[in-house]
Amino acid sequence: MVIIMDMSTRMFKEEGWLRKTCKVCGKPFWTIDPDRETCGDPPCDEYEFIGKPGIPRKYTLEEMREAFLSYFERKNHGRVKRYPVLPRWRDDVLLVGASIMDFQPWVISGEADPPANPLTISQPSIRFTDIDNVGITGRHFTIFEMMAHHAFNYPGKPIYWMDETVEYAYEFFTKDLGMKGEDITFKENPWAGGGNAGPAFEVLYRGLEVATLVFMQYKLAPPDADPSQIVEIKGDKYVPMDTRVVDTGYGLERLVWMSQGTPTAYDAVLGYVVKPLKRMAGIDKIDDRILMENSRLAGMFDIEDMGDLRVLRETVAKNVDMAPDELTRLVRPYELIYAIADHTKALTFMLADGVVPSNAKAGYLARLLIRKSIRHLRELGLQIPLSEIVAMHIKELHKTFPEFKEMEDVVIDMVNVEERKYADTLDRGNDLVRREIERLKKQGVGELPLERLMLFYESHGLTPEIVKEIAEKEGMTVRIPDNFYSLVAKEAEKGIKEEEEKKIVDFELVQDLPDTRTLYYEEPLMKEFDAKVVGIIEDWVVLDATAFYPEGGGQPCDLGELNGVEVLDVQKVGKIILHKVKEPEKFKERGIVHGKINWERRIQHMRHHTGTHVLMGALVRVLGKHVWQAGSQLSTDWARLDIAHYKRVSEEELKEIELLANRIVMEDREVKWEWLPRTEAEQRYGFRLYQGGVVPGRVIRVLNIKDWDVQACGGTHLPRTGLIGPIKILRTERIQDGVERIIFACGEAAIKEWQKEREIISKTSEVFRVPLEKLPETAGRFFEEWKQARKEVEKLNKELAKLLVYELENRVEKIGEIEFIGAVVEGEIDHLREAALKLKKSNRIVALISEESNAVVVTVGEDLNYKAGDLIRIITRVAGGGGGGKKDLAQGKIKNILKAKEALEELKKAL
Repeated sequence: MVIIMDMSTRMFKEEGWLRKTCKVCGKPFWTIDPDRETCGDPPCDEYEFIGKPGIPRKYTLEEMREAFLSYFERKNHGRVKRYPVLPRWRDDVLLVGASIMDFQPWVISGEADPPANPLTISQPSIRFTDIDNVGITGRHFTIFEMMAHHAFNYPGKPIYWMDETVEYAYEFFTKDLGMKGEDITFKENPWAGGGNAGPAFEVLYRGLEVATLVFMQYKLAPPDADPSQIVEIKGDKYVPMDTRVVDTGYGLERLVWMSQGTPTAYDAVLGYVVKPLKRMAGIDKIDDRILMENSRLAGMFDIEDMGDLRVLRETVAKNVDMAPDELTRLVRPYELIYAIADHTKALTFMLADGVVPSNAKAGYLARLLIRKSIRHLRELGLQIPLSEIVAMHIKELHKTFPEFKEMEDVVIDMVNVEERKYADTLDRGNDLVRREIERLKKQGVGELPLERLMLFYESHGLTPEIVKEIAEKEGMTVRIPDNFYSLVAKEAEKGIKEEEEKKIVDFELVQDLPDTRTLYYEEPLMKEFDAKVVGIIEDWVVLDATAFYPEGGGQPCDLGELNGVEVLDVQKVGKIILHKVKEPEKFKERGIVHGKINWERRIQHMRHHTGTHVLMGALVRVLGKHVWQAGSQLSTDWARLDIAHYKRVSEEELKEIELLANRIVMEDREVKWEWLPRTEAEQRYGFRLYQGGVVPGRVIRVLNIKDWDVQACGGTHLPRTGLIGPIKILRTERIQDGVERIIFACGEAAIKEWQKEREIISKTSEVFRVPLEKLPETAGRFFEEWKQARKEVEKLNKELAKLLVYELENRVEKIGEIEFIGAVVEGEIDHLREAALKLKKSNRIVALISEESNAVVVTVGEDLNYKAGDLIRIITRVAGGGGGGKKDLAQGKIKNILKAKEALEELKKAL
């Protein structure tokens, strides 16, 4: 059933507001103006503030933000600092796109208390849905600040709801900012997103939406929902939530724009980048009237395809009495500068908050911004490094956000590294595109398909403009949709899925069992214990308490014995711990068992797990605060730690990291763990708590190595760092773009690795027959002698090739018009290839087989209609083996040298 929600608030009733229906869009809205007929939302109304500011005084970003936050502080809202744009507290979204995301899912679900209730915040938010509109419409941003106030109305604990929310908005706009009340409208438009929904008002003023007031009170209906509770909003069915949330969003940039009345919002809030870029680009001064008209009309619709953009250009051109092509020539440089200013600001926030450019997740979106911005700079003819523009943002932003200055060096280095990578990509890309176009043209394709254009970008980093440039030189048509980057961003965001939990047994089988008491937390050094059997499920035994650690968080489970019976596996289902035993028939419910842990295994796991935290602290201090854990795994012999990092870790950095980690071990620092309410832990330690991933629950276990590393972690740990023993880094690997793997060993495992190395060095010393200290010098001398000998061999091979060529030139056979040389000779494949290439002529086929190495080489002259790869397959069909190559040269190996001559005869027959 559909419920029509009554939205006649206290203010509307008491102050005589009228509920009307917009004569253009047909949607209901509230106004105090009896003569008003439209809702105030484009395209029903045009912008009325460009050139005529709608707020009496001009505000900067800082002033408007402070005006908003101070107003709500006066209304008893707690001021909350911004959250990072990379949401470490959740794993279902890539970036924070609205202030309410800061409090999902934990606060809304009631599993965590809000940092204040009610609260106010100004949250930087990043959305890629409108990326192709940025710079063109005058109002769209990739990054914007959502100023907000939120109230969480938990069952039995009401804060406030619709009446107060509407009154706050109207009072702030009219009394604090001086907007005219008769020009403000409240348009009814239900909101839905992220599985929640509710009635909502869009607050509109002079043709611009300046705020949205959402009253989140519904969640998606389960299949067995009571029909009388169901409401339908935007085609989906919902049921009431226990918690009702006031979710508001005020557009900081839009309000600043409203106060300044500039041609575009970019001029109002990004002038510190826009003005220098205009100077550097030396672009023509354009009449403000043109930009104003462009923004005014662009506000009437979004740019979704090339048709929309063309219509916009033609309409603006007509209104300013100019040819569309001339308008594009004048406006395009401005659009590029506006887009660069916005994209680099979004990039600055992303990198400063821990995003590392890569080919996956949020790193992919950061790379998209970098490459799109570089392309725009090239189109403007600017050769400046992108990092210079990022530095402009840091200089401006650090006044409000001090953390930007601290991250400046790393952020600048990341951008420079990415710019170099992009240059390398373009060098490689030319051949890649040409080969693909050649393939498509052979199939009769005349226009590059959109999916190929997206694949070039996603897999090879080639922007569509680069592909178009190369393709059109090769005679292939390329059409780039105006929403290309929005499409790419949507594809990137599709990949977020929660990992499925490992299924051990059906949850129904354990749900009636009592929670298992975790002795491994109460006393981590406990080796033996007694407990009672509370359940037996197949070959799994459940106890009322256990010291056996179940697999989780990259730490393998404990093994050992229960009453002398071998324990094969230990897993956790909810709060129940199950022990897989070799002989389950030996256990009875309510029986008492004695458990014994395999202590050698457990203590190594504890060393490696605590060592992981020590190493992580060292990595962050040496490489930078952008370093974030991307995964870990422990064993008894080694451990691995995967980290987000934008380049390879150097040998010097590894030495420093290893030394620093071992200093923390030798300082024997205290290691503490405590259970804290989620919000208290976050406020005390920040979101670096979630290095190991999102931890569920209202209360989380926090591990704290004194003045070094703090993380939410469920593993078993040593009480002091000195018990870890030495930490030895074994090697590093680049496991994927943007992720480095550190393989290391702790304690006895580290000592065993040193012993292995000593054994290798000793054996090498014996081979060279020199003392250990002379090994490097001796190895270096041998290497130089080997290189010299190799040069001599190559020289001799060339001489042999010359002799072979001379000999074979006298063995040319004629097969019709074809000259043929086929021979079994001596030499390696390089030797054969050099000889075959020297013997090659336009009407000649050469086939050489080595009787020493079984190598085979075939060359085909350019005038002949044969492919070398086809000919080599005739040889290998007879003599076995395989090979392949290009039209003029192929190589491979045969299996049976005794059939070499027979194979050459077969080739002659085929010719």
